Amino acid sequence: MDKKEIRSLIRTTKKTIGADILLKQSSPLAGTLAENIHFRSADKVMLYYPLWDEPDTRPSFDVVFRQKKRLILPSVVGDDIIPVEVTPDTQWIEGPFGIMEPQAEPYREDIDFILVPGVAFDQKLNRLGRGKGYYDRFLALHSNAYRLGVCFDFQIVSQLPLEPHDLPMNDIIILKTCSTD
Repeated sequence: MDKKEIRSLIRTTKKTIGADILLKQSSPLAGTLAENIHFRSADKVMLYYPLWDEPDTRPSFDVVFRQKKRLILPSVVGDDIIPVEVTPDTQWIEGPFGIMEPQAEPYREDIDFILVPGVAFDQKLNRLGRGKGYYDRFLALHSNAYRLGVCFDFQIVSQLPLEPHDLPMNDIIILKTCSTD
C-alpha cells in the first residue's frame, strides 16, 4: 500500500472504533510512560496534546509534573513545530488544527525525550505522519532525543514506504484496542 492508502485505512478504522473507545484504550499510557526507563531518566520531556483519534496524553502531563520534569508541548507556527514549555499555570488556545496549544515563549533548549504520535508505524519502528511533515522536520532538529512512538494496535503495519529524511523511532508503545478474551 502507498501512504495515501494507509492513511485512508487507518482513518476509517478509527472512525469505526470511535472516539470513546480510543479514549478508554489510552488509559494505560500514563502508567506505561511512568515506568519507561528512558522517560524516567529524562529531565526535559515533550508530549503532545491529542486530537480525538490519537492516544490521549493528557493524564501523562501530571506524571511529568509529579516527577519534577520539564514538560514541553508542540505549537504550530506556519509550517513548523515550535516547542513550548508548559507549567500548571500555562494558558491555552485552540491552534490551527483544532489542537489546544500552550501559550508561552518558545522553548530553545535540548529535549531529552519526545513522545511521537503517528498515523501508522511499522515493525522496523518507522513512522507515517499525517502528511504535512511537521514532526519529520522537528525530529530532524532533535535527533539526539529519545523518540518513542505511540499508537493503537491497528496502526502497526508490516512495512511503510520511506523517504530519505524519515527518522525511525527508538521504540513504540502499542495500546491495545481489541479484546483478547
